[in-house]
Amino acid sequence: MLMRLTLIIAAGFAAAATMTAQPTEPLPPADREIPLYPGNAPGSEAWTWQERTIFNTVVGLEFTQNVVHPSLLYYAPDPAKANGTAVIIAPGGGGVNLTIRYEGTRVAQQLSKAGVATFILKYRLVAHPTDSPMSKAYAKDNNGIALEGPQKGQNIRLLAIADAQAAVTWVRAHAAEFGCGPQRIGCVGFSAGGDLACNLVAGPPATRPDFFAPIYGARKELAAAADSPPVFLATAADDEWNVESSIAVYQTWRAAKRSAELHIFQTGGHGFLVKGGGGDQVLDRLEDWMRANGWLTPNHAAEPKPGAVH
Repeated sequence: MLMRLTLIIAAGFAAAATMTAQPTEPLPPADREIPLYPGNAPGSEAWTWQERTIFNTVVGLEFTQNVVHPSLLYYAPDPAKANGTAVIIAPGGGGVNLTIRYEGTRVAQQLSKAGVATFILKYRLVAHPTDSPMSKAYAKDNNGIALEGPQKGQNIRLLAIADAQAAVTWVRAHAAEFGCGPQRIGCVGFSAGGDLACNLVAGPPATRPDFFAPIYGARKELAAAADSPPVFLATAADDEWNVESSIAVYQTWRAAKRSAELHIFQTGGHGFLVKGGGGDQVLDRLEDWMRANGWLTPNHAAEPKPGAVH
């Protein structure tokens, strides 16, 4: 599944032939970078390569690669609109890249302007050789197990899930420092990042988000329970990978009488890189959904304590 997803993502990005110019500005700096583990992350103690962010000239997007030390990039909310809600953003990239601007900082900036404390999750990935900025990642199987290279035999997908769980644990434990409520923590994931969001919901209650949005990244087999969190789903009708999965999760949530909203835009492909089909406004629709559910309404019980981070 993940190998097929990687190929679909590559095909979708290749379709965006007009997006080949160099970026006009650097990535917006985070207000703070927060390591998820003290020292080396469990399972990657022997990883010694350097993280990098490259501009892929074929697709016109920035990719962060070779994450060794998982972390959260914190972007503070607009203080005039701060509402006590936090969102962990998981960019996609097929388990080998993080599409760091398009599915990361762009999302953080929009939600931060709406008063949300945002945390971009930099999770562990299958490595790339470092001999060229355009080098392909080492091969992996459909379960995320590296088939070659320095990670051979390791299940990198399980390490990424562990990073996502560590992120929820950290944000929930430190919520008051950021003026957020520990029960107002959501996860917005794109593509492979959406799969991580679904894994959080399927996992232990302690690391389950209070709402989640797998955007072109829903897991078809995700089960609903009596206390499953509200879900926002978005995909494109011409997405070869995710339409059926998004519909399946919506139907599962509806059958369980859990809160769910589904958007299927007429065109957009995987990643909404084919413009003009409605997926261009997916972040606006996400904001509308969050507002309707009260997550953009200030939670005065979560106002910052003295000395809180701003």
